[in-house]
Amino acid sequence: MTLLFDKHHAVDSPALVPAHDESVQRTELTIGLINNMPDSALRATERQFSRLLQSAADSVHIRLHCFTLRSVRRSPEARWHIDREYGDIADLGRLPIDGLIVTGAEPVAERLPEEPYWRELTEVIDWAKSNTRSTIWSCLAAHAAVLHLDGIERHRLPAKCSGIYDCLATTDHWLTRGAPQPLKVAHSRLNELREGELADCGYQILTRSNEAGVDSFARQMQSRFIFLQGHPEYDALSLQREYMRDIARFLTGERTDFPCIPRFYFDAETEQVLARFEGRARAEREPTLAAELPGLTLRPDFAAGAAATVLFRNWVGFLAKTAKAEMRARGDRRGAR
Repeated sequence: MTLLFDKHHAVDSPALVPAHDESVQRTELTIGLINNMPDSALRATERQFSRLLQSAADSVHIRLHCFTLRSVRRSPEARWHIDREYGDIADLGRLPIDGLIVTGAEPVAERLPEEPYWRELTEVIDWAKSNTRSTIWSCLAAHAAVLHLDGIERHRLPAKCSGIYDCLATTDHWLTRGAPQPLKVAHSRLNELREGELADCGYQILTRSNEAGVDSFARQMQSRFIFLQGHPEYDALSLQREYMRDIARFLTGERTDFPCIPRFYFDAETEQVLARFEGRARAEREPTLAAELPGLTLRPDFAAGAAATVLFRNWVGFLAKTAKAEMRARGDRRGAR
């Protein structure tokens, strides 16, 4: 699946390729999205990143190519969609990739090196170091990258970190410049990377939360690596969908613990309703109970996507700036001959 868009062309579907005016000279960027999210979030993730990049395009044409790791387990329906809409990840190295986005995946093993996709993911990490201008590593992909690069282990949390957290910039960095303070960022993870261990290995902490810990951080290599422990790309209902999925898994016996209510996400009345429902679910544990949940209301101060819009505009701006600088340098070298 290849998309071409700029700020003036809305993206209604990941399969839509808007027309563009060839007479207008604009910087063109090629961005790859390696979407490893579970089947239930596969298409939503496509839409979320597509809309963010479309919003960030401004005067830049962006070609977005979608891929997934072949070793991520998929249902027949998801595999059909991938075979129909995605490119073969073997072609990644044949494209002039400027920027790369690599999402996390649903964990299935106790340790990352035991994941079925570990070897394939580490090959992408090694390739991205010298073949992209910048790569964004999201959630589990960020944990895998720092483990592979520097042996930094993630740490299991006593309870899932899930909710909308206030994250503050710790330094003046181009990625967060102009972002609202605090940034409200969705987190959904069972593990964490610790700030001290990252700093000891040369990583620059960009944003952090008092409740959720490190939010984003960076590492200067030949490529600029950006790491996100959270999910700024999530839409307003992403955490609700995950929470309802986890409730359903508890009711069917797929998980033993009842999921925690995402923090700073639902309004006070909804949290009370959910607390009462938890008591009933623990007592009855009947799969049909999930259908009896009433409508859920989010907190009114949650502006979904506001932080991500700025972050991705800055990221695309960085890619465009470095691409233009490289083109000028090539022109100067040709002129000196």
